[in-house]
Amino acid sequence: MTQQFEKSRPSFLTAVIRFFVAAIVLSVTSYIVPGFFVAGFWTAFLAAVVIAIIDYLISVAFNFNASPFGRGVVGFLVSALIIYLTQFIVGGVVVSLWGAILAALVIGLLDIIIPVRLM
Repeated sequence: MTQQFEKSRPSFLTAVIRFFVAAIVLSVTSYIVPGFFVAGFWTAFLAAVVIAIIDYLISVAFNFNASPFGRGVVGFLVSALIIYLTQFIVGGVVVSLWGAILAALVIGLLDIIIPVRLM
């Protein structure tokens, strides 16, 4: 029974690797999307952590999956809002409203290719 519980719970190393991959996804998105800028890799890493925390808080408070394609248009718009709000928490992240919408789209598409739960 305890072995099954340990397998279902992600390890610390798994979480760190996911944040590194999420930072890479944010960096690639910053390169592709106009209106979405991340200053560097460590800024992207911190932004990935902040995005994950905001997503967690929304999912706990509203029982809502805020992934870009998790709940259709509403989930997509909530993802864009999370990305937009991240700029006020993490220095070195600059996002316009359209940049947040496009970034949510690109992150959602990249998540199909590289499945990392960023949001």
